[in-house]
Amino acid sequence: MLKFRLFAFFPTFFSTFLSAFFSTALAQAPDDLDALTLADSAADKAPAAVSDWHSFIEGALGQSQPRQGKHNSNRRISLDLQFEQRFAPGWRAVFSDRLDLNRQQQQAHESLANDVNTVREAYLSWQPQPQQLADLGRINVPYGVASGYNPTDFFRGNAVRSVVSVDPASLKKNRMGSVMLRGQHLWDSGSVTALYSPQLAQQPNSGSFNPDLGATNSQDRWLIALSQKLPDGIVGDITPQWIIHGAAQAAPQIGMNLTTLLNDATVAYLEYSGGRSRSMLSQALHGKDDSAFRNRLASGLTYTTASKLSLTLEYEYNGSALNDQGWSALRNGIKHGAALPYLQYRQWQQNQQELATREEVFLYASWPDAMLQHLDLSAMQKLNLADHSRLSWLEARYHLEHVDLALQWQRNSGELSSTYGAALQKYSWQALLRYYF
Repeated sequence: MLKFRLFAFFPTFFSTFLSAFFSTALAQAPDDLDALTLADSAADKAPAAVSDWHSFIEGALGQSQPRQGKHNSNRRISLDLQFEQRFAPGWRAVFSDRLDLNRQQQQAHESLANDVNTVREAYLSWQPQPQQLADLGRINVPYGVASGYNPTDFFRGNAVRSVVSVDPASLKKNRMGSVMLRGQHLWDSGSVTALYSPQLAQQPNSGSFNPDLGATNSQDRWLIALSQKLPDGIVGDITPQWIIHGAAQAAPQIGMNLTTLLNDATVAYLEYSGGRSRSMLSQALHGKDDSAFRNRLASGLTYTTASKLSLTLEYEYNGSALNDQGWSALRNGIKHGAALPYLQYRQWQQNQQELATREEVFLYASWPDAMLQHLDLSAMQKLNLADHSRLSWLEARYHLEHVDLALQWQRNSGELSSTYGAALQKYSWQALLRYYF
């Protein structure tokens, strides 16, 4: 009963939070704010009407090699738009959208078309005072400090409509936000955020230009996040973030994000979430309720050399995923004609952007201006510790004044039913040209 009491309590808390937020904002005298030095104070002094456009068009050509059959030829044209308009003192409108026009030519078959428009963000923001903000609309809120897997990114499920790169940064950016009402209060050493995201539809809609509210707003959800810098002298410069998230018919989940500088070149981070929940297999197959307290964790180190080469090593754990024995049993079912449970589990896991099994290791390298100015090199590998399958990805990107030239390569290796070996494409590559307007 605790989860339902907390869920019923949250709208009251949120209403009280916003009521206090707005009453304080309207009653605050300007003279009382002169001593504040928050980062947003400069933006508050901006002219009443300021526009900020960022847009580009991108073309991609490549090939992919299926597990069976000959290679496929792939083509894509993408139009990316980000717009911010400050139309009155304290008011701004934000819109972010991406259109992907995909074509795939299979051997001896007609070209397959898949056009997908992703409305990433569309919201209004009000900043009555430098330390107070309120937002309403579709907002992307990618919580988490880890690089490859984010247990506290509670709004990532079903949010990706079009995958143009497996780079985690691309997956976080090129996804749909959730429609919500969000309030934030800032102070010198921290902040508090409260948001409420209502149910607006029940089922996802894969239509090319559908806003797909059923994917992002299929249930009522809420979240509270608190960040507070720890006092100097106790530990180093640390500002932990605490999160509590709830959804209809589900127990609240707690989360924590923590980073610290070990030395001038090394950053350590820890991301955790936990709470009572059903296993992924139970949710994917609509099985019996097996709720228990389950933990998710991502922890790692990032080391940066004098030449700006950054190396990240991350350990990832998902307590709601199948253990080694369960994963083997699910895979063995395919050999005995029971492939449906495996397919349902994998589809659900991929839509939720979860780990398929309990443990993985993530490696990432990034080298800006690598050996040549304006040349950026990136490499990533994911290793599943249960079946030892791997995902490998490489990118070389060269920046000109208004143009990016890039070459990407990806390989999925492992047994046919393994985490990454089950991917439809064994390997793929693509060359990209991006023009910034």
